[in-house]
Amino acid sequence: MRPPLSKDTRLCISLSGRPSNIGTRFHNHLYDVLGLDFIYKAFTTTDIVAAIGGVRALGIRGCSVSMPFKEDVLALVDEIEPSARAIESVNTIVNDGGRLTASNTDYLAVQRLIAQYGLDTDHPVLIRGSGGMAKAVASAFSGAGFTTGFIVARNAETGAALADRLGYEYRPEVGSLTVPIIVNVTPIGMSGGPEEDDVAFDERTIAAARTVFDVVALPSETPLIKAARAAGAQVVTGAEVIALQAAEQFERYTGVRPSPDQVAEASALSRA
Repeated sequence: MRPPLSKDTRLCISLSGRPSNIGTRFHNHLYDVLGLDFIYKAFTTTDIVAAIGGVRALGIRGCSVSMPFKEDVLALVDEIEPSARAIESVNTIVNDGGRLTASNTDYLAVQRLIAQYGLDTDHPVLIRGSGGMAKAVASAFSGAGFTTGFIVARNAETGAALADRLGYEYRPEVGSLTVPIIVNVTPIGMSGGPEEDDVAFDERTIAAARTVFDVVALPSETPLIKAARAAGAQVVTGAEVIALQAAEQFERYTGVRPSPDQVAEASALSRA
């Protein structure tokens, strides 16, 4: 059980254009389970410079950063870890006595999952999407040693730029391309979205894949994941990504690594 709130309780926060309860539930649940004297609160701001100054000045221990602030905070911290520098995007800030260190735990979570599932770096990877999260995912694959990759995106400008930066090939459509590893980093299949019932890849592309990775976290069993399971492919879900990235943040803030079971429980509660 978490100790009673006091002057010594450490504060962690999130900064987002559209705050949610996901991180709040995740972190506060684990503080209770592990008996840690921390509290987590979600915020938004119209002045990111002042907000990060407040993190530094008030001794706020940790700060999760979401859109639209992920790039703006790069100039406001003291140290940038390779995970954030690789994609020029921050989602985690840790405050050590007024010194702010930035990292990107989305990048780290994807690399953990690549290792956990034993994905072969000799295999080509096909990544659908070119937004901020796609940048993190694609860079994580590249950083893990995947030298052959394809970026498929409707936005030719961002898709081609991402592919060029990583030495991958850009395509506007999947077409007849089939590869062993396919990754969806678009909102296709997301609960409540306009394409929530759609599958991000066609049957032939899924059937040819050994591993199907969907970064969409809500629901965890997206139409793509269901189709991949039916086809007998190994699957990696967005729920795993969001849980692992939050666990990486939690460890940076508290110095404590929750067990896999504790992370899974906290993740399920956060998304309920």
